[in-house]
Amino acid sequence: MASHLTHSNQYVLAIVIAIIVFTPKLTSAKKSKIIGLKMNVIDKCWRSDPEWRKHRPQLATCSMGYAGKMTNNIGEDLVHYKVTDPSDDPINPKQGTLRYGASVIQGKVWITFQRDMVIRLMRPLLISSFTTIDGRGVNVHIAHNACLMIYKATNIIIHGLRIHHCKPQAPGMVMGSNGKVMPLGQVDGDAIRLVTASKIWIDHNTLYNCQDGLLDVTRGSTNVTVSNNWFRFQNKVMLLGHDDGYIRDHKMKVTVVYNHFGPNCN
Repeated sequence: MASHLTHSNQYVLAIVIAIIVFTPKLTSAKKSKIIGLKMNVIDKCWRSDPEWRKHRPQLATCSMGYAGKMTNNIGEDLVHYKVTDPSDDPINPKQGTLRYGASVIQGKVWITFQRDMVIRLMRPLLISSFTTIDGRGVNVHIAHNACLMIYKATNIIIHGLRIHHCKPQAPGMVMGSNGKVMPLGQVDGDAIRLVTASKIWIDHNTLYNCQDGLLDVTRGSTNVTVSNNWFRFQNKVMLLGHDDGYIRDHKMKVTVVYNHFGPNCN
C-alpha cells in the first residue's frame, strides 16, 4: 500500500505520525485547566508550578489575609530539614524527628517528610518562630496523643498535615520553642492551639476527632490566616478569643477563608 502513496500523501502521513509521537506530555497544571478544575488564589500560586517540589519555599509567597505574605520564613539563611523518624522524645529529641526540627533548630527552618508516617507526640509540640511544617506530597498524621502548640512564637506555617484524636495532657516538662526544656501546664486536647502567637498561616490541613477543639486562637494571638483546611467530626471546631473579658483579644485579627466544615461539625 505504501508504494501507491503520492509524495503529498506521504507528507501528510508523516505529519500525523509526528503529532502522535512527539506531542508533549501535559503537566498536571495544564491538565487541571483542561478538565475545568478551579483553584483559589492561594492554590494557583503554587499548584500551577509542575515543579513545586523543587520550589517548596515559593509557598511562603502564597498566603493571604491577616497573616500577610510569609516571606520572613524564606531566604538565603533558610535551613531545609527532613523528618525521617516518626518517634518522639519531648525532653531530648533525636535528630531526624519532627520535634528536633520544630523546637530545637532555631531560625528559619523548612520541614518536610521523607515518607508517609504517623507521629504520636508524647507531649505537645511547641513550634519555634520562623518554622514551616510542609506536609505536601506525603500523608503525615499527628494523632492519638498530644498535638501542636504555638506559644509566644511568630512567623509559622503549618501546611498539609492530618491532625486528629488529640488528647489532654497533664503538666510536665517539654522542649520549648526556644530550644530549651521548660515546664508546661495542663493542656486541653486541641489539634492546634495558639497562645500569644502572631503571623501564623494554617493551610490545607485536615483536623478531626479531638477531645477538646480543633483550633484555638487565644490570649493575644493575632495576624492569623486559616485557609483551605478540612474540619470534620467535631463538636467544638474553632475558638477565636480566650474569653469575652480578655482585653488583648479585642484586637485579634484572623482571616478564615476557603475552608470546608463537615460532616458532623458544630
